[in-house]
Amino acid sequence: MSQIPSAQVPSGAGAKPLDLITIGRASVDLYGQQIGTRLEDVASFAKSVGGCPCNISVGTARLGLKSALLTRVGDEQMGRFIREQLQREGVETRGIVTDPERLTALAILSVENDKSFPLLFYRDNCADNALCEDDISEDFIRSARAVLVTGTHFAKPNADAAQRKAIRIAKESGARIVFDIDYRPNLWGLAGHDAGESRYIASDRVSAHLKTVLGDCDLIVGTEEEVLIASGESDLLAALKTIRSLSKATIVLKRGPMGCIVYDGPISDDLEDGIVGKGFPIEVYNVLGAGDAFMSGFLRGWLTGEPHATSATWANACGAFAVSRLLCAPEIPTWTELQYFLEHGSKEKALRKDEAINHVHWATTRRRDIPLLMALAVDHRSQLEDIAEGNPELLSRIPAFKVLAVKAAAEVAQGRSGFGMLIDDKYGRDALYAAGAHRDFWIGKPIELPGSRPLTFEFSQDLGSRLVDWPVDHCIKVLSFYHPDDPAELKAAQVAKLRSAFEAARKVGREILIEIIAGKHGKLDDRTIPRALEELYDAGLKPDWWKLEPQASRAAWAAIDAVIETRDPLCRGVVLLGLEAPYEVLKDGFAAARTSKTVKGFAVGRTIFADAAKAWLAGRMTDEQAVSDMAAKFKALVDLWLQLGETKAA
Repeated sequence: MSQIPSAQVPSGAGAKPLDLITIGRASVDLYGQQIGTRLEDVASFAKSVGGCPCNISVGTARLGLKSALLTRVGDEQMGRFIREQLQREGVETRGIVTDPERLTALAILSVENDKSFPLLFYRDNCADNALCEDDISEDFIRSARAVLVTGTHFAKPNADAAQRKAIRIAKESGARIVFDIDYRPNLWGLAGHDAGESRYIASDRVSAHLKTVLGDCDLIVGTEEEVLIASGESDLLAALKTIRSLSKATIVLKRGPMGCIVYDGPISDDLEDGIVGKGFPIEVYNVLGAGDAFMSGFLRGWLTGEPHATSATWANACGAFAVSRLLCAPEIPTWTELQYFLEHGSKEKALRKDEAINHVHWATTRRRDIPLLMALAVDHRSQLEDIAEGNPELLSRIPAFKVLAVKAAAEVAQGRSGFGMLIDDKYGRDALYAAGAHRDFWIGKPIELPGSRPLTFEFSQDLGSRLVDWPVDHCIKVLSFYHPDDPAELKAAQVAKLRSAFEAARKVGREILIEIIAGKHGKLDDRTIPRALEELYDAGLKPDWWKLEPQASRAAWAAIDAVIETRDPLCRGVVLLGLEAPYEVLKDGFAAARTSKTVKGFAVGRTIFADAAKAWLAGRMTDEQAVSDMAAKFKALVDLWLQLGETKAA
């Protein structure tokens, strides 16, 4: 994932390459986006990876552990989604087996109210349930300091045998065994398909089965109901004593909003006679995934030698984040976010409403890191319309020209990372499809009405309805002609629109680039843009990217750096715009920008495509010539930027 600062896992934590391997369920979760309604009435769903061990692999990776998942997924789009998302999260995926015969499991849920969460498991002959002993590589298991097994995966003979083989190898190699009791009665055949939400049905058969696992464990974690099923007892204290009679493991009893209790050594007659980890007063939004987040936090402490009290605090805090948000794995905090929360707390009982925490979460879970961005901007509409001079035939050819621009950018990129494009919705549909075929391309799309001042959105002022169908990796670009010396009324209108765009971006989970052009409507000196950024940060705007005009001096860039690093150190950075400046002028602007810590590249358009657009639309240039012309100009800027970077590094 992008920009996750080091979790500072102690270097002496162990010589093995992995801290943890989790084994068992891996599904795609589809959670209803309409809150407070029956599953029957949900109209749209949010998609994420799911399944207890899958979630824990993500959670521990976010908290700085080197984790891996051992499971099966289908040889189809959902299976590939799980694999790719885990790779983005930093989870080792070589233990994931692709099953050519079975589909990836699904879980579908709605939030009916704060106590009812209807849940359907689509797990009939699914891929992860087919996990078997042949999937357990001895070398892979030996590469980890700990192995986590899950209760649900003891329900099937083949998966049971696979987990027991992993336990045996892990113990032989000196690894520790973690048991997440993870009890789902209907996955043991004890309830109907519509009872996925059910957490407890007593079963002598299940209890007898799980009790055979306990003696091999070093850490056993479960809710009160899960402790009862693992022990076969009906009384909680008796259950803990039974587990202790069978296992020397550290036992962690999860108690929801009451926190947890950690038991080492004998179990006394006082249930509270353990290390009590207090819970956090959080509003319940969705309890699904809270236990997986809890386990992730506890393992972060337990596997790095922290006192149980510390591990319990981290666990309860992670669980609080999950229970206050909708999804499972995506809601588990990063190490940076966890530390921020523990240091600053929150005034909100519903953590999802805390803007500061949400920003840290967003910025430390971005889909990928982008340390360099060199983009060809062809999102221009009015400029190309001017070239076409209102001629309907020429206007109809603009979309085809933008496809040629994509070919030019791809010719320069040659599959390398660090390249991208700005393309519009008005004329750029075909170009967007073409750019989407290059998976490494960063793609940004404008939402402003060209030339509007004060800022007005193009097509519709209702951004929410427009953005919801954008691909998740398309970045929103919004241009504002904003000068800090503008009249107060104009600035207020501009800020209100930018704030609307920013809030919409966060609501629908899309990155946003804010482009500020000040020089067209006022004096531009070394303090103009820094002042503008300060005002926009004061308004609560924290975009992923800034797009700024070239600055005349290093002092201006130093001041811009200081504002961004002070106000939002998690900002991706700045890209330069071109304003149709000739190469020699851009050369000076690039040289000054290269002294900046926050400038990551450029997004230039007319300097590259203007001549080709005029000639091609007029019929004086072929497709091949237009591509060649744009590619040569784009390459010249790419080469210049990279060369200046090498000079800076030297």
